[in-house]
Amino acid sequence: MSIESSTPTPSKAMLWGGRVMTALAAFSFLPSAYMKLTSDPKVVEGMTKFGWPLGVVFNLGIVELTCVILYLIPRTSVLGAILLTGYLGGAIATHVRVGDAFIVPIIIGVFVWGALWLRCARVRALIPIKS
Repeated sequence: MSIESSTPTPSKAMLWGGRVMTALAAFSFLPSAYMKLTSDPKVVEGMTKFGWPLGVVFNLGIVELTCVILYLIPRTSVLGAILLTGYLGGAIATHVRVGDAFIVPIIIGVFVWGALWLRCARVRALIPIKS
């Protein structure tokens, strides 16, 4: 039996809630990716603070944007969520290394997976939440 056939489709409310959460998650990454791709002075300052070489800023912007695009495409959304989780793990590690608060990347990660759980039956089948 396939996962799709054993899990009911989401209700309209779940689907729209998932879409809204997906948009919020994606919109938290897009300005960051844009600023990395354009070498915004604020990003350059932040990368210097965190100890990242300036030569990786553009490449990180490409990785971030690619992960978000994969996350937004329904057929590749699970792969995108996995890659975004890895990206956020790097952000958390970077913040921890310099002693900064790291709650924001955790919250964004919860939104990424919460949104996917709401709108994707395959994820609900893999991560069942019992009431």
